[in-house]
Amino acid sequence: MNRLVTPPSMAVLAADAVRGMILGGELSPGERVVENRLTELLGVSRPPLREALKVLEHEGLVVQHPRRGAVVTPMTQHDVYEIITLRNELEEMAVRLGVPVRDTLLLRPCREALAALEAAAAAGDDGAVTEQGFAFHLAIIGLAGHTRLTAAYRAMSLQLRLCMGMNRSAMRDSETLAGNVERHRALLRAIETGDPATVRAAFAEHGHQNFLAEVVDQLDGATPQSRAWLATLRPGK
Repeated sequence: MNRLVTPPSMAVLAADAVRGMILGGELSPGERVVENRLTELLGVSRPPLREALKVLEHEGLVVQHPRRGAVVTPMTQHDVYEIITLRNELEEMAVRLGVPVRDTLLLRPCREALAALEAAAAAGDDGAVTEQGFAFHLAIIGLAGHTRLTAAYRAMSLQLRLCMGMNRSAMRDSETLAGNVERHRALLRAIETGDPATVRAAFAEHGHQNFLAEVVDQLDGATPQSRAWLATLRPGK
């Protein structure tokens, strides 16, 4: 006999939808989450929406303010500087330790993550594309066979996914979801060559920092370090 499966509640569905809006770049870090707009957009009443926002607050995607209500977790320019530079160092370490790949079975998680990314893109789900994009990069980190490196990268999951959502928002007019998949496919092809220099070149062309000039320049919380870092990334530098 088939077991009965309880359908997801409206709060769960609302949390999934708002999470997807945040990770897909429709709601940006620091942006106020307007309940009236979301109840109309999602077709839910306020009680399940507020329950959903509590779930997202627990996940770290939103913060609640007594007078302003919920806002997407804010991010300063210096925050992005720290997140992206640390990400780059961790990925460089993974390439140094993991390429050429010692065992082709280690490539399976990368291929599975790419397939999941392709399915999310085919479904037109921006939020799921961000989630699966992170899973793909985490699989690349796993090639190093270094559990503490993987743990360090995984610990940055929320912050990296927020940055990836900002990147998706900045690139929405210039890149389709299918194009996003092809950028990740190019990374996997480079890894499959077994040549670390080819992989580093592929990461340099990957475009996961395209949002910097358009979005990060406008963020509050700039520091001398973040300004100097952005200057090195601008064209012609």
